[in-house]
Amino acid sequence: MGQETLWGADVAQRYDTPGTGMFAPGTLGPTVDRLAHLTGGGAALEFAIGTGRVAVPLAERGVPVTGIELSVPMVEQLRTKADEATIPVVIGDMATTVAPGTYGLVYLVYNTISNLLTQAEQVECFRNAARHLTPGGRFVIELWVPELRRLPPGQQATVWRTDTDYIGLDTYDVLLQHAVSHHFRIGETEQARLYRSPHRYIWPAELDLMAQLAGFELESRHEDWSGAEFTAESRDHVSVYRVPSTP
Repeated sequence: MGQETLWGADVAQRYDTPGTGMFAPGTLGPTVDRLAHLTGGGAALEFAIGTGRVAVPLAERGVPVTGIELSVPMVEQLRTKADEATIPVVIGDMATTVAPGTYGLVYLVYNTISNLLTQAEQVECFRNAARHLTPGGRFVIELWVPELRRLPPGQQATVWRTDTDYIGLDTYDVLLQHAVSHHFRIGETEQARLYRSPHRYIWPAELDLMAQLAGFELESRHEDWSGAEFTAESRDHVSVYRVPSTP
């Protein structure tokens, strides 16, 4: 299934969950705070801008934000919050599409680089970020750490969330380095609705090599947007890569 189909009108209309989930103040606030700091007073480019979860509050901080987004329905939802003059968006994929201008910051949040399903596409995403950045500019990626240590022999899935109205689990293909996230949402009638999304998972060390191939240096890595230490037990990371200031 293509990414355009995965992020169609139905998903776009129910993507936003104001005040909860990824839109909860405790999640979104630190994200916007850190990104605003990393811009260094310059403009920002968001790969896979979606419905503007991060871009809208970042723009409200006075940061000029441009986006690249593959899904037209997601952009249509963004347009209910901000017009084209406020947050310009170029339609296309994040690995090859070029936005006008240069930026001090390119960012890619909430595991979205894993939506690119080949290593070659993921490397091209780094190269695309590099071509948009000014010398000394930063590329920030938020990504999960594959939970393969939790997979005993013969088991293919890990359950990462269980709520009264939601169950989330990932199935892994360790040969192809692919994972499929399964999202079960349970309504008031107790009937479950299933949404699946495919991913190519990336180890932090592999991500660093991709960055090196595109001319980046690792500046920092933390467990979350608040700056917690990244350890062997961390389930997520926020990695900041930087283009050298001089060739």
